[in-house]
Amino acid sequence: MSDLRFNALLLYISDQLTADQLVKLKFLVGDVVGKREQEKVQTGHRLFQLLSERGRLSAGNTAYLADLLRQVQRHDLAEKLEAGDSRAEPVQDELDDAEKAKLDIATEVIAENLGKSWRKLGRKLRLGGVKLESIANRHPTDLEETAVELLKEWRKSQGAGARTDELIRALRDCQFNLTADKVEEALHSQGL
Repeated sequence: MSDLRFNALLLYISDQLTADQLVKLKFLVGDVVGKREQEKVQTGHRLFQLLSERGRLSAGNTAYLADLLRQVQRHDLAEKLEAGDSRAEPVQDELDDAEKAKLDIATEVIAENLGKSWRKLGRKLRLGGVKLESIANRHPTDLEETAVELLKEWRKSQGAGARTDELIRALRDCQFNLTADKVEEALHSQGL
């Protein structure tokens, strides 16, 4: 596996970890990474860098990290790591123009109406806890920008599979029916 593909896979794994799983991983590497450095680790990717620096992780040496992932009950990520699964990387295909226009309208409406409940929608869209925390840190006071960033990250993770229907379904699952209705009205008024 190339270094580029390996790093992309590590980023993917980092994004899939919950905050609790990251804490458990930090505890498990206590014999490899010093306590002082552990306290500074805020993302899985940083932890993986430290493991690489200590010779415990590389493109050709993934057994240690795979074992750690299994210990925190992330067997799915361990298997992807061992297989060097390129499907773990987000699909970068382009959306068709009609769906892109629909998603742009949906993003605008959701950003205007979502407010403080953006994390609930993020969890429903299956964005990891670490990714949600990263979004919160980028826009700590502007809820509209936070919602835009959330939807941008979701679209990036879905690639060409991002669909407005899935977004509307997630809104309804979160009981954000008024916002879902507004998205549908905006799309209808644009003839989409």
